Amino acid sequence: MSKEIYVIIGKEAISMEYKQGDIIKGEVSGIEDYGIFVKLENNYSGLIHISEITDGFVNSINNFVTIGEKIYVRVLDVDTNNKQMKLSIKNINYKESGKTQKIPESLRGFLPLQEELPKWTAEKLKEIDE
Repeated sequence: MSKEIYVIIGKEAISMEYKQGDIIKGEVSGIEDYGIFVKLENNYSGLIHISEITDGFVNSINNFVTIGEKIYVRVLDVDTNNKQMKLSIKNINYKESGKTQKIPESLRGFLPLQEELPKWTAEKLKEIDE
């Protein structure tokens, strides 16, 4: 089941739809023994059942999230009548790092590839001919 949302920008309404499999951002609003409550946009809320946190054993949900933390979640099911969703963080990078790390540029750039490519090509062609 999917849910359609209309966002009004100026005088136009733009349709947005939540559907199964979407990855969306939310905020942890509560933690219980059985799962994590997540506050979502458009007055929606969701529950990540303890079985949808990880494939391994969950000793303490507090080892995974904290209240107020912004996380990414996968939509499993949408209940449009009650504005609720079943969610999962299993097998996704759910932590919002907010940090970007600059990768230093190599002084040599692509020169190593330019130098080695003829050798690699010759080796592969020789291997194919054999």
